[in-house]
Amino acid sequence: MNKPLNKYIDHTMLKPDAGEKAIINLCREALEYDFYSVCVNSCYVSLARTHLRGSDIRVSAVAGFPLGAMASAAKLAETRDSIDNGASEIDVVINIGALKDQRYDYILSELSALAELCHSRNARLKVITETCLLTENEITEACRLVMKSGADFIKTSTGFSIGGAEIRDVRLMKKIIGNKIMIKASGGISTLETAEAMIEAGADRLGCSASVEIMDKYIEKIRTECR
Repeated sequence: MNKPLNKYIDHTMLKPDAGEKAIINLCREALEYDFYSVCVNSCYVSLARTHLRGSDIRVSAVAGFPLGAMASAAKLAETRDSIDNGASEIDVVINIGALKDQRYDYILSELSALAELCHSRNARLKVITETCLLTENEITEACRLVMKSGADFIKTSTGFSIGGAEIRDVRLMKKIIGNKIMIKASGGISTLETAEAMIEAGADRLGCSASVEIMDKYIEKIRTECR
């Protein structure tokens, strides 16, 4: 771990029933623990930016979430709107069906357009691959496409499918991409032990909704080690 744990974390609230109070509380916790960013649905980007004003905590927004099966134009429009409202990072879901159908030109065209839009507005793009639905060969191909597109991160999971981040998938991604792009692990990271294992496996960022609980355990661990 080459930085404090809090700076690996995108503090996340993407539940469909989350209202404004939940987002405001998310931002309050992010300020208290100094997380790297908050990650919210696009309709809450402006609210989150307002409540983080004056801090260096970023707002990340999801696009094409959680299925990835919407039209490219819809993903681009949502991305543009989020950046307009203050998001500096976009987590977009890859078109999983197209990946399985080996429609690589379609995926590359979509991701390249999204990366170009983000970079033209000083934002970063993370591509969610939903590894629980993919074979190792498909994960390998997804890594290749994400790198070629110019995106900044490849990400494991939405947290809304049949599984979340797995150590083996993070290791596989790291083996394929090396240091060419970054890795975000997300989905089911609910303990300090899991968070540390993901970082050890090669994750550069963690998407967590249990961030506060993880950080409390981390702080307790640091204090114990310093005694």
